[in-house]
Amino acid sequence: MRTVIDLPEEQIKALDSYRKKKRISRAEAVRRAVAAFLPVKRQARFEFRGHPAFGSSKSFRKEDSVELVRRLRQEWE
Repeated sequence: MRTVIDLPEEQIKALDSYRKKKRISRAEAVRRAVAAFLPVKRQARFEFRGHPAFGSSKSFRKEDSVELVRRLRQEWE
């Protein structure tokens, strides 16, 4: 989408300084400013239970996970 905006001279100088430092176009600098201004979308959390490997270790291990952690921590002492 194209748009026309009027900026004060001070903002234009600041924008040009930023874009020269970053070596980007004025349009890209404005896109980055708009992206920084907008709220960040929350990404959907990965659902592990739907993954084919979820729970696959149960067939390998017959002991309770809490007991396993206790046993492994005893090795450190």
